[in-house]
Amino acid sequence: MATKLERTIRREITIDGEAYTVAISPEGLRLTKKRFRSGVEMSWKAIWTQGDRRDEPPVEGERG
Repeated sequence: MATKLERTIRREITIDGEAYTVAISPEGLRLTKKRFRSGVEMSWKAIWTQGDRRDEPPVEGERG
């Protein structure tokens, strides 16, 4: 049985030699370069929706 996510968990990862902080919260996921405030943030619903779109053909003019 999995433990319910009730508060934010932060972990450090390294991508191409650069340190980043990954924050996993009940609202979603955030990836921020270490010592910076702005980063990439996605809600769980947005992540789930992106996964569903992979099975569909691309929309005209859309990259990806």
